[in-house]
Amino acid sequence: MKIRTLLFALACSLAVSPVVRAADAETELGGKMEKMSSAFRVIRRQINDASKNADTLTKLAVVKGNAEASLKFEPALKSEKPKGDQAKFVEEYQAGMKKFVELCGKLEAALKKGDNTEAAKICGAMGDAQKAGHKEFKKDDKKKK
Repeated sequence: MKIRTLLFALACSLAVSPVVRAADAETELGGKMEKMSSAFRVIRRQINDASKNADTLTKLAVVKGNAEASLKFEPALKSEKPKGDQAKFVEEYQAGMKKFVELCGKLEAALKKGDNTEAAKICGAMGDAQKAGHKEFKKDDKKKK
C-alpha cells in the first residue's frame, strides 16, 4: 500500500512539474533568452498600466541584464553556417542584441517619466526586434513543425 501511494505521488509530481524545452535548456544563451522571454511577456501585458510601472521596471531590469549577458555568447545556429560566414553571423547577432539593449534603455527612460504611451511604442519595437532576431538567429523548434 505504501508503495502504491509513493508511486502515485511520484506520478503526480511528474505530471505537475514544469516542462523545460530541451532546445532552450541546451545552452547558457538559451537559459538567458528564456529568462528574458518570461519577463518580457509580463512587461507586454502590463505596459499600458501606469500603476504597474515599478514592477515593469523590475522585469525590465531582468530583460536588460540577460540581454547584456547574452552578448558574451554565440548562437548555436552559428555551427550550421559556412566557416566563412560564421564571424559575420556572430557580429550581426551582437549588433541586434546591442540594439535590443538600447531599446531597453529607452523603455526604462519612458517608464521613469511615466510616459506609458511612448513605453508601449518602444515595447512594440522590442517585440518586433525579438521576432526578427529569433527568425534569424534561433534554431527552429522541432515541436512547432
